[in-house]
Amino acid sequence: MKIAEQIEDLIEQNSSDFDISKLFKAHIKKYSDSLHQLFEKNQGKDFLVKHTKAYDAIISLMYKTVLRRTFGNYLPMRNSIPIAIVALGSYGREQLCVHSDIDLMIVYENIEGYDTQLIIEKLLYLAWDSGLKLGHRVHDVHDIFKASQEDLTIRTSMMEARMIIGSQFTWGATQRELMHIRHDDPKTYILAKIEEAHQRRKKYPLTMQPNIKESIGSLRDSQLLFWIATTIYGVQSTKDLSGTLFSDDEYRDYRISLELLFRVRSALHLIAGKQQDQLLMEQLPQIAAMLGFKDSQKLAMKIFHALWRVNNFTQIFVTKMVRPYLYEPPFFSRLKKARICKRYYLIDNTLYTTYDNHRHDIDALLELLISLKDTPCRFDASILSQFTYADIKHPLRNRTYILLRKLFEKQHTYSFLKLFYNAGILHELIAAFRKVQHLPQFDGYHHYPVDLHSIKCVKSLENISEPFICDLYDSLSLEERTMLKVVTLIHDSGKGRTQNHSDVGAKLIVPLLKKLKFTDTFQECASLLIKHHVLMSNVAYNEDLHSEKTLYKFMSKIKTPQNLKLLYILTYADINGVGDGVYTPFSSKLLRKLYHAALEISQQRDRISDATKRLSLERRIKSSPQYVLLPKLLQKKILTIESNLFFFKHTPDEIITIASQAKNVHDYSYRLNSGNGFTIEILRLVPLNLGYLLGKLSYLDVASMDIFTLFDNIKYFKIEFLHQPDNNTIEHIREVVEDSFDMNKKVTIRQPHIAPHEITLDCNHSLAYAQLHIVTTNQRGLLAYIVTRLDDMNINIATAKIYTTKKRAKDHFLIEKKSKLCDNAKQIITLLCEDNT
Repeated sequence: MKIAEQIEDLIEQNSSDFDISKLFKAHIKKYSDSLHQLFEKNQGKDFLVKHTKAYDAIISLMYKTVLRRTFGNYLPMRNSIPIAIVALGSYGREQLCVHSDIDLMIVYENIEGYDTQLIIEKLLYLAWDSGLKLGHRVHDVHDIFKASQEDLTIRTSMMEARMIIGSQFTWGATQRELMHIRHDDPKTYILAKIEEAHQRRKKYPLTMQPNIKESIGSLRDSQLLFWIATTIYGVQSTKDLSGTLFSDDEYRDYRISLELLFRVRSALHLIAGKQQDQLLMEQLPQIAAMLGFKDSQKLAMKIFHALWRVNNFTQIFVTKMVRPYLYEPPFFSRLKKARICKRYYLIDNTLYTTYDNHRHDIDALLELLISLKDTPCRFDASILSQFTYADIKHPLRNRTYILLRKLFEKQHTYSFLKLFYNAGILHELIAAFRKVQHLPQFDGYHHYPVDLHSIKCVKSLENISEPFICDLYDSLSLEERTMLKVVTLIHDSGKGRTQNHSDVGAKLIVPLLKKLKFTDTFQECASLLIKHHVLMSNVAYNEDLHSEKTLYKFMSKIKTPQNLKLLYILTYADINGVGDGVYTPFSSKLLRKLYHAALEISQQRDRISDATKRLSLERRIKSSPQYVLLPKLLQKKILTIESNLFFFKHTPDEIITIASQAKNVHDYSYRLNSGNGFTIEILRLVPLNLGYLLGKLSYLDVASMDIFTLFDNIKYFKIEFLHQPDNNTIEHIREVVEDSFDMNKKVTIRQPHIAPHEITLDCNHSLAYAQLHIVTTNQRGLLAYIVTRLDDMNINIATAKIYTTKKRAKDHFLIEKKSKLCDNAKQIITLLCEDNT
């Protein structure tokens, strides 16, 4: 029996409102449970329309039920009851997603003889009792215009109004008010929506986990296009402007991309079982299966391409529509004075032109860019349009490559590359990008797809904020800077293949540099830099920078001090281009330490031993004015510190300062240092409950940890963190440090999963130390667990270097070679892996 018949039976039996709402609730649940099957048959916009119509039917039946319960068998004609039930927002657009709110506006007229408030109240209670996720507004028809003035969002949602059921007369009166709203001060409304979109796009940039509803190029951008179009032209659909504002082919490409975003968002809601619009990478395989894709990476590429396409289309044609509203008359007088050539104007470093339907030759457009002043430049959407539809013939002419080189020679090239990306022609101008266009990076480290990451690396190169690296970059010749900029752009172009991407990239750079007229020497240098572009960060994060073996091996690949300088600058740009906050003070310190250590090694003809290096450092300490002022006994104690590593890792001034502080320690002392990163320094004579300390602070990201025995049984601990905690957190840290000198304190450390093959113990690292490598899944409390286990085995840690991404942890420890440690290597690995719960 159909639900309408079941409800009629309940009404005839004079059943309670609860029984009727219970029936609706069961019906809605049954429908919701069938959505997966419905999605298999109908995806994209078709699914959303069918889903919308399903709720239209439910709400219509609820309204009919309320009328039937109110009037009994003497039901008036529906048009005579002055109520209209109106859908708003995505529901009004017939784009209702699975877990989106159902936005209703209930409009009524005060006509004698009808208790409209009672009817509306009963309808809302029935909807709520039936479990509908309802957002609603109730207005007298004459109050609609006033309500639209309260809030930009309210006005926008009313512009998408669609009648579900009710009086056609009341709906007609409502439409007249809605028309009034559309015509009311359109300029103010349009400018407000443009600013709102600008703020939204800053809040939700395009990343590896884009928000399908809000990000750049998302569904919200397509909605902006419709809102502007309906405000200016009064159209009911964006398609109505096809053939006038844009061509049928342009609209078709845009609509195909929009369809994919509809499908992805619906799949996200179905998988999450709630309103979730951010695409998480771990959900891609399931979404791919639902959408019929065998390869998750190909689906991700299509999603990023769809976001790019929607962004490109909406930016061009929104601006084309709103231009008359954006600028006051004084702007146009400035425009005439700002003419740089026929139909092109530069105002406040923004380039403008007129919209036209001509395809412009790419060489002419590149020459235009070269003619601009060498400052960061912005481009109006009219310029974006010309580059999007530029005439680019293949193979590229020699003239094109000459012009590209001139662009790379400019101090500020990033804005041009971003223009090429936004226009979708980067891969047309630089063939190495064909394979990596919109290519996702699932490593849990990179924030952006390959092509966008590469462009952001160039931005970082042109905006070096670290004075030392900036000086190195400025010391390069023009040709070296130009070559390095090309290398920075191309360094990841080898991704997306089965071979090592660094090896592939090293091959791809050579033909490009040939066409850009670089010499063989520069081609060889560029190839070497790309081949080893991850080497410096890998060594800095994962190796012992005080080991001459490590440094000689590193320099054997880099070959020359000049290559080292170039690689250092490239590494800086690469890490900064990954995403905000990835390049930290700790990163800076490690890379600079490696640079100086490797530079020193490259300038030495003979290899020096650790002992020789120690003697050299002792001589520097003895010659320090601060050392001379120390008591003789403390001078001797400093020189008797056993650890060479302690001397290698600290400057003479730092060693003297630490030793002076240690002299005055009775039980313990500590310092919390803020500023350039955050560190905890501890000097202790009494035992330190290090496992407890690290366990309690496991919510912080540890970058490194040093532990050195100084003299008189005093130990020095230094723990560095990646990020600066807030003031409240610092107070908590202080309490934890104080508690850590109580050896009875315990903390529950969750047993991490570490497989034996994820642990390497290198007993040949040096005479004094073995190196323990653990590369495993990133898990909360991992460091605390490892330290506790090593302490249980009476293994002394000298230093630890911690490197984590979202998914992986790479922990490296130098441990003292004592108590036949290396004879028990297998046992140590077993104890680190076994479950001790």
